[in-house]
Amino acid sequence: MMLRWLKPYLPRGLFGRTVLGLLVPVVTLLLVVSVVFVQRHFEGVTEQMVETVAREVRLVRDGDPADVAGALGIAVTPVPAADLPDGDIRRWYDFSGIVIIREMRRYFPDIAAIALPDDHAVRLYFPQGAGYERLVFNRAHVSARRPHLLFVNLVLAGGLMTLISFLYLRAQMRPIARLAAAAEAFGRGSHLPYRPSGATEVRAAGRAFVEMRARIERQIEQRTLMLSGVSHDMRTPLTRLRLGLAMIDEAEAAPMLRDVDDMQRLLDGFLDFARGAQESAPEPVDPLALVRQVVEDMQRAAVAVVLHEAEGAGEVTLRPQAVRRAVENLITNAVRYGTRAEVSVRLGPKSLRIRVEDDGPGIPPESREEALRPFARLEPARNQNRGTGVGLGLSIVIDVARAHGGTLRLGESARLGGLCADIVIAR
Repeated sequence: MMLRWLKPYLPRGLFGRTVLGLLVPVVTLLLVVSVVFVQRHFEGVTEQMVETVAREVRLVRDGDPADVAGALGIAVTPVPAADLPDGDIRRWYDFSGIVIIREMRRYFPDIAAIALPDDHAVRLYFPQGAGYERLVFNRAHVSARRPHLLFVNLVLAGGLMTLISFLYLRAQMRPIARLAAAAEAFGRGSHLPYRPSGATEVRAAGRAFVEMRARIERQIEQRTLMLSGVSHDMRTPLTRLRLGLAMIDEAEAAPMLRDVDDMQRLLDGFLDFARGAQESAPEPVDPLALVRQVVEDMQRAAVAVVLHEAEGAGEVTLRPQAVRRAVENLITNAVRYGTRAEVSVRLGPKSLRIRVEDDGPGIPPESREEALRPFARLEPARNQNRGTGVGLGLSIVIDVARAHGGTLRLGESARLGGLCADIVIAR
């Protein structure tokens, strides 16, 4: 709960999160080792070396500089006050220089200035009569040589281990990515070749997915064959009935012809439901042109529908016949239960939304989930006297939306007051 603010900044993918989980401990370990090294090496070792040199400097100052300084490698030179630095001198990244200056001032309170201009020399300035005395000795006497090598080795070793772990993790994550791609494609109605591979758990999940996909495909095939067979077999007797009714009195045959027409519509609904979204292959489609064509075709059929809004430009990979059938079903339902329908389509950078609104009675929120089920008929919410249906219209629409990786949302139209149905498909 306390780290919820951090969640938007974390990687969304499993691979990114795994790599982050690998890098955080490695970087933390390097930082801890570096801090310990700075404390133990830069400070501890430097303090010991400065202490030794401080004894030598004291010996030079107390004894005869000409005799002692040469033996200790310390150059003593008198300098005028004009050559005295304004203050202690060191480079900003010279961390051991901080310890040197601190320890030298602790051992020699009277020291005037300390200069560490480079990695080769240390210059100490002491008051001497009217001027100053400068003591110069090798920087190696008070600092470890090439202390940066430990940092370089740490970085190289950490980078090498991170690279090896990265390659290993990528190889382990590849089977999971392939499984996710196959599952996503199957959710969109496509069939990608997939063979389980990877670790034992990933193989088990892959085999379960393959078996589930095969079982679902068999069920879809059996449903399609059953509904197609029943619908096809019933067309012949319906045709005979229609021909027989055409030979009797027109007034007496009219009610029976309406029943035959209703049965024909039911059969067409069964066939549409059986076909679902699998009858055509996905292809790049301009959704605005597709929806505009559907609206124009239904207007020519004397359907009270208008295209209210069309925004965006581009193409989306769709099954055009299936999307066309879904939009037609929504428009048909809208004009069946209302007096008019308005269609809007919006193509954004991440999603496609096709909206159909009507001025009918709508569907109560508690009944919307039931309305999406096959063969569901909501007489209290929708006026069934306005038309005859089998309860498959919204089921066909949601099947088409799911086959494209989208969904169907039902709500209330803010402008017309009736039902608002949105087909939302991710790009």
